[in-house]
Amino acid sequence: MTLPAHAEIVVIGGGIIGCSTAYHLARDHKADVVLLEQGKLTSGSTWHAAGLVGQLRSSASITRVLKYSVDLYKGLEAETGLATGWKMTGCLRLATNADRWIEYKRLATTAKSFGMDMQLLSPAEVKAMWPLLATGDLVGANWLPTDGQANPSDITQSLAKGARMHGARLFEDVRVTGFDMQEGRITTVKTNRGDIACDKVVNCAGQWARQLGALAGINVPLQPVKHQYIVTERIDGLATDAPTIRDPDRRIYFKEEIGGLVMGGYEPNPQAWTTDLPGGDVPDDWQFRLFDDDYDHFEQHMNQAITRVPALETVGVKQMINGPESFTPDGNFILGVAPECANMFVGAGFNAFGIAAGGGAGWVLAQWVVDGEAPLDLWVVDIRRFSDLHRDRQWVRDRTLEAYGKHYTIGFPHEEYATGRPRIVSPLYERLQKHRAVFGSKLGWERPNWFAPEGVEPKDIYSMGRQNWFAPVGDEHRHVREHVGIFDQSSFAKYEMTGADALKALDWICANDVAKPVGRLTYTQLLNTRSGIEADLTVARLGEDRFYVVTGTGFRTHDFSWIGDHVGNQLDVTLTDVTEDFGTLSLMGPRARDVLAAVTDADVSNTAFPFGHVREISIAGHTVRALRVTYVGELGWELHVPIAATGEIFDALMAAGEEHSIRPVGYRALESLRLENGYRAWGSDITPNDTPQEAGLGWAVKLRKNTDFLGRRALEDIGGAALKKRFAGFTVDDCEIVLLGRETILRNSEPVGYLTSGGYGYTVGKNIGYGYVRNADGVSDDFLTCGDYELVVAMQRTPAKIHLEPLYDPAGERTRA
Repeated sequence: MTLPAHAEIVVIGGGIIGCSTAYHLARDHKADVVLLEQGKLTSGSTWHAAGLVGQLRSSASITRVLKYSVDLYKGLEAETGLATGWKMTGCLRLATNADRWIEYKRLATTAKSFGMDMQLLSPAEVKAMWPLLATGDLVGANWLPTDGQANPSDITQSLAKGARMHGARLFEDVRVTGFDMQEGRITTVKTNRGDIACDKVVNCAGQWARQLGALAGINVPLQPVKHQYIVTERIDGLATDAPTIRDPDRRIYFKEEIGGLVMGGYEPNPQAWTTDLPGGDVPDDWQFRLFDDDYDHFEQHMNQAITRVPALETVGVKQMINGPESFTPDGNFILGVAPECANMFVGAGFNAFGIAAGGGAGWVLAQWVVDGEAPLDLWVVDIRRFSDLHRDRQWVRDRTLEAYGKHYTIGFPHEEYATGRPRIVSPLYERLQKHRAVFGSKLGWERPNWFAPEGVEPKDIYSMGRQNWFAPVGDEHRHVREHVGIFDQSSFAKYEMTGADALKALDWICANDVAKPVGRLTYTQLLNTRSGIEADLTVARLGEDRFYVVTGTGFRTHDFSWIGDHVGNQLDVTLTDVTEDFGTLSLMGPRARDVLAAVTDADVSNTAFPFGHVREISIAGHTVRALRVTYVGELGWELHVPIAATGEIFDALMAAGEEHSIRPVGYRALESLRLENGYRAWGSDITPNDTPQEAGLGWAVKLRKNTDFLGRRALEDIGGAALKKRFAGFTVDDCEIVLLGRETILRNSEPVGYLTSGGYGYTVGKNIGYGYVRNADGVSDDFLTCGDYELVVAMQRTPAKIHLEPLYDPAGERTRA
């Protein structure tokens, strides 16, 4: 077949993700789609995937994506006439210790929060369902009956046929060799069989996605890792409908296949696949190929499997599969539009659950390609969660291998990665170490999570209950409430927007009114076309045509790209990332003004420097941007200082604050403080799935002004209709309970939502959680306040009280003191 000269959308890669994306583009959007595969369909890693299909993830949106996959696979054969091998066998996940059992009880709660019926079973019930299992060491298991298994090649071929049925054109043996680019966009896909002019490109090239992206100047941070499993001969007594098994404490999994078992695992010492090619690239001709069997490396799984299924000791092995799978540095797959190229979209790095995700990932990626924005909250898989750090191949390789090794470990709350650290440090790193800081890491930055008192080891000790930092963080929290603390928030992402049209640009993308006088701050959301919250940040007006934008550390690439993508090329604006130009010291607490006044000649009285203002002041001979704003609910300032002067200014503040008992404070206390004041966190409490009105942030939207802005039309369409969900706070008196998020909210014993975040408030002395209360008929104040509430925590119901106002200083008097 001859390649067309033009296509609206070119999908590159004929594995399950590429075929699913092409199928959905053609079926749902009637798009003009061409799919190019350098070998044969499925010939990369799809053909040798194990084919387990699980659905539950910690994100409601990703769980929805995986549930969609299951629904699609159920009906695909009826549409295309090609079998998919789908079997809804259900899945048993085994627990052999108390921590794993608590994790499973929390998972079961999460499942019910997301509308899934996960059950907890006793060892005897597990044995009855799977008689060949040795269950003597089990505490129990969880059981999700709607999970299952499928044949990866059959599903992909069925999706490919469906794509053709809906008008997509699929070409095999076509290798992409490069792209023609113009003004940061791809105009032509160049191949070994001719060129195709196009409007958009979707990179679904699997383990080649990084190399393909590099041809267009984009970074796809993934690492192929060798993954092994065996296929056994028939096993007497094994039912053909046996549930799939995940045995994470032994790091292994099983599924039935033609009377035998597929068995594999996730070892703590994985093997990266790097080649002798430049950059360790994957060879183009790696099609339907495997590595040599490596039983020495696999022995650790074999021993564990025989212990769990003793029948394996005498059964024959038909085949070992040792093939590469693409993994990522955080264990989540990669979707979305590349920040470096406005019309290349990516679907890659599926961490060995590409079959489970394939149907749903193709569905949302197709919608993303057509609309130009994600159809729901996909932040945890958005390619814009990465940064320039992820261009370092060795760093990505090391972190990815650590993530692979954690695939089956217990997911302790607040657990940190260890590899590749420290990578980025503020000028205060050594000073804070001397204060016994225990650091966490965010987008490569080392940040103090808490400070260990003398006699307490300065390291996190993980557990499912209260962790070793609980009491020290409480001391830090109380110190900010009663005295003054200093937070090193130098990792904040910071941008400057300048130009004659800077105000016009920000007025369009910001939901709140930024057209304020020079010297004012604006807290605002950036909305998508559905009025969902895409970003949550602060804008400081430094001059008539000069603005300073501050957002969270992890959102640096995402927010910069969102602003740049929606400003418009026709406007006279320049957006510059100045993150590394400024350190940020947040001086917070009732004695903050006393400390600041002692180090500057500027008037920092409430009259001269009120809340919500920005001033340039001098500290230790350096010009400092002082923003009077808070995320802890106390009097305070964010001091944005020249990065080289951060240490000197910190020392000056610490010296001046000695008489006021100043001390450094960490991010865990910051989290506790913000919970008491009801401040929302983007990515959990507020997301692209939530509107400002639903989130209780309608006061920060300029609907009363006759000014158009992105998302306004959707908000006006909603109008005065009753909201079907509303954000609310909850407290639990039982101090032994640990709230983390995703706990089910019960109103009058009926589920009405789940927590989006949770923690402990040391001032109020209670567990605090936030979440959305849902009701299809509308959520009024009466609906919220008239019910009796409980939270389901690790499958246990506990009484809760609802709160519609902040728990601490609801009038904000302390912040404006």
